Amino acid sequence: MTHANARAVRIAGCAVAVLAVSLTSCTGSHGEVSSRPSTPSPSRTAVEPSEKKLTEQAQAALAAVHTGTLVEAGVERVADGVHTEPGLSEGKAYRLHLVCAGSGSARLRFEPAGAGAATTVPCDGSAVQRRLTGDELVRIDVAGAKGATGVIAWQIDAG
Repeated sequence: MTHANARAVRIAGCAVAVLAVSLTSCTGSHGEVSSRPSTPSPSRTAVEPSEKKLTEQAQAALAAVHTGTLVEAGVERVADGVHTEPGLSEGKAYRLHLVCAGSGSARLRFEPAGAGAATTVPCDGSAVQRRLTGDELVRIDVAGAKGATGVIAWQIDAG
């Protein structure tokens, strides 16, 4: 074996070792690194759709109801919720579209309360729409109910 081939074999071996360590390590909630592999239980993966699939479903549902010019959008895990203070122009009308895909439900609320009625959003993939105006600073919060899982896709359209 030539010196160049031996070096290529060592580099490839190191790359495989680094990749293996990367795939089996994960970061815990407090920043500590765990060497435990992340292996979902067979029953969970067989029953629950993947986060990627739920995200695709939620985004497709949003695309079907998209109106006007996109102002702001995102996709969050139900457990993380949505928390945003969009920069809305005074006197303009907007429409908030939400889709929760997964199981359970989430609670949508606005601050100030007069900006919109609080409502429950089912995590069944259906779109929920609310009108907004840019007359005052609005905070939008969507929090998953206890035991809810999946993703929340949302967007704000102008016009």
